Amino acid sequence: MIMCQANKTKWGSIIFAAIFLVLAITGCSQFRAPENVSATDQLGSVLISEIKRQKLESHSGILALLENPTYTSKKKHRFLGEDKKNVSKLLLEILNSQSVTQAVISLREKDSSLTSKWVTLALRLYPIDAYRILEQLYADSTIKNTILETAALSAGLSPSRIFPAPASNDIDYRIVPLIHSASLTVYNESEDANTRLWYKRSDEGTWLPALELQWEPIQGALSGSIVHLAAQTEYDVKLEYMDNDNVIEEQRYRFQTRPNSPPIDPEKIYHLSEIYNGGQLNLTTLGIQGDEDGWALIKGDGIEIIAAEGDNSAIDVGSQSYIKFENITVKGGRLYGIGAKKAHHLWIDGCDISEFGRVAGDMRDGVGYASTESTKVINYDSGIFLQETGVVTIENCEIHSPNGKANHWGYGHPYGPSALLLAARHSVDEYRGQYIIRHNRFYGTDTHRFNDVIESRANARSWGGFLRDSAIHDNYLAYANDDIIELDGGQSNVLFYNNEIEQGYCGISAIPNMLGPSYIFNNYIHNLGDERQKAWAAFKLGGLMSMPAGVVNIFENLVITSSNGVTASRFEGDYTFWTNVKNNVLIHDKYWTKMGQGIYDVEQYSNSEFTNNVIYNSQINAPSVHANVGENFYHPWSERADVVENISHSATSFNLEIEEQFIIPNFSRFSSAAQNTLAKVDATSELTESDFPINFNQIPIKSFDTQDEDGEYRTSANGDTITLFGNTWKSVAIDVSITPETVLQLELRSNGAGEIVGIAFENDNTLTSSKLYKFSGSQKWSNDAFNYSKIDEFETITIPVGSLNLKEIDRLVLVMDDDKPTNTISQVSFQNVRFLEPVTAQQNEMNSVIKVGVSAD
Repeated sequence: MIMCQANKTKWGSIIFAAIFLVLAITGCSQFRAPENVSATDQLGSVLISEIKRQKLESHSGILALLENPTYTSKKKHRFLGEDKKNVSKLLLEILNSQSVTQAVISLREKDSSLTSKWVTLALRLYPIDAYRILEQLYADSTIKNTILETAALSAGLSPSRIFPAPASNDIDYRIVPLIHSASLTVYNESEDANTRLWYKRSDEGTWLPALELQWEPIQGALSGSIVHLAAQTEYDVKLEYMDNDNVIEEQRYRFQTRPNSPPIDPEKIYHLSEIYNGGQLNLTTLGIQGDEDGWALIKGDGIEIIAAEGDNSAIDVGSQSYIKFENITVKGGRLYGIGAKKAHHLWIDGCDISEFGRVAGDMRDGVGYASTESTKVINYDSGIFLQETGVVTIENCEIHSPNGKANHWGYGHPYGPSALLLAARHSVDEYRGQYIIRHNRFYGTDTHRFNDVIESRANARSWGGFLRDSAIHDNYLAYANDDIIELDGGQSNVLFYNNEIEQGYCGISAIPNMLGPSYIFNNYIHNLGDERQKAWAAFKLGGLMSMPAGVVNIFENLVITSSNGVTASRFEGDYTFWTNVKNNVLIHDKYWTKMGQGIYDVEQYSNSEFTNNVIYNSQINAPSVHANVGENFYHPWSERADVVENISHSATSFNLEIEEQFIIPNFSRFSSAAQNTLAKVDATSELTESDFPINFNQIPIKSFDTQDEDGEYRTSANGDTITLFGNTWKSVAIDVSITPETVLQLELRSNGAGEIVGIAFENDNTLTSSKLYKFSGSQKWSNDAFNYSKIDEFETITIPVGSLNLKEIDRLVLVMDDDKPTNTISQVSFQNVRFLEPVTAQQNEMNSVIKVGVSAD
């Protein structure tokens, strides 16, 4: 969401250091960093460090240490007091062996009757390393598998992740491409591996830097994602192993991203009116499904699916697979609008889903039950429920207006409906996870809220939630009494980006992360609050030690709330989290001990990193954190009240200035070269016309995506003007080389009606929300920096397309969006649309930057 301007100078750091010095001298610092901060780690590492520091060499000394309430007061550490004699023996053996695994083996040789005890204690002392310890012990043939399984269960771990080992069967790596991203996991690696990652299109020669792979301790792997890729395109990946600055080994991989739409079998295209006669649409009964080479397509044609009373769902997919639903209105369903169980390869496009779920017939202490006889609360009703179902795309849909509503936290944990409920663990590993949720609007209302907007099952399992390899992007998600979205569970290369979210108790829940890495980036999070307008955090983390162990990456999000930014919630008594938080803007307007904190990190796990974040609380006119504040923790703007105020007012259209060292490869919106170009385009630049003035009478004008409902337009006699009427989206092909200096200039005239008047830059016939720029209209849209301020008069608008990171453009989309027309027919004219190359009349240094809108809906 945040546009990043590279700045190769060090002025920001110098000024920021000076500010700190002045504040320290005057004694007026408002920075809320706690005193005597000590970063925590795995309990075993903490205890061994303390034993070394105190030079303890006897059992009695270690036993005395274990009496310290610092360790025993926490629920998750009670085993220290319950079995401190054996814990003491194990710690002393670890100290002498310099290896946890070897210490367990040594103690087993001394007393084999306690083998299970030694293993269990080792796993509890080192929860993040637990699976690796189990795998190493599994390789030691002197310890029976049954003992290891028992110990794993006692420590709350899943033996199935170890027996057999995750990287068995000669699996060295796994690449999973989605449409605009791909993940790479390389097994049998070590935590101290020093690597660099590069990628490029296979038909191009220039390697581009990707974000380095991250250590994944559960499987002993390096793992990560590459983002901002083109659909249905072949890419090469290069993984370099480094020794200092020298490449000592190199691995290369190749993959192809998925297409923007599935292949359809022309013999399996079903118009809804031909197959639907009322009540539930049951695909198992109809025998509708496709296969890998040809999907079945069910197309809406004006008929609504309305569930009959007693139908658990309006559409029952069952386990039928390779099916696409397109432009269908779905109403009703006792539990779900659309339900699937053990299916895979589903595509739901352009559907409207509402009026699903149960209405409370009895309210008990604010919580809804179906009737006075019911013993279970109403919960898990949903617009779409995908049970044990994977490889699913949901796009361009609206899910709204459930029959029931959720209670708020004042009555206990919220129960009630969700827009989307998923359990991504298909019985076949090949079909697990792989959700693409894009360009949707899932929302309740202020008084009629979801529990979670997107809810997942089995949150405390590594196979819970989205599980793996999923992308949730360019959505609008709003109105929940609990979380807007739950990413909880496996989170292995799960991406959440370019979304706008508001009106929830928490924004994004990633608690616990049991595998990782996950990536939350470029989102706009604002106006949080449940129906009481109470909120906790934009990002909710925790449970690292109790449910190990994955990292959550939080990059370049814009957060403007009255609650916290990055915060822990207790999970199994554990507030610990592992995260990389970089280049975010975290602005809050309420303050007390546990509220209004940009970062609120109680446990302060040592591997977490907080870098270059703008953090500001307007109640105290300064940053407020509870965290281990290290070098480069704050962005210089954290002490600039004027800048923060401007951000709060402009919100989605500003540029975050960052130094080149803080640019996140492949994730940051702009490279330094693009940003330097931005600084050169100003009102004094001369514009040289390219060879591409658009003549609308000489090029094909086509309907765009499924948006072009009215399709009404006309062109002028000389072809320099096109006028759109009603709800009309038209695309025109272009063939122009976009340089970093290229701008698009046009003259616009609108009558002020409609929801979105704008233009989009595309390379296929599917809308990418981040590429649509709004000029006027009633609908809120993030990319709205280029405003049309007149009515029924032509106004010139200039867009610096070369600086928008639009790697591929082969068509312009002219947008007159009006889904809810009034008595006034919406109308817009685009005139003299042309690409221009700016030539700066004089080279001067500029302090201001061009505002570029963010990319969420």
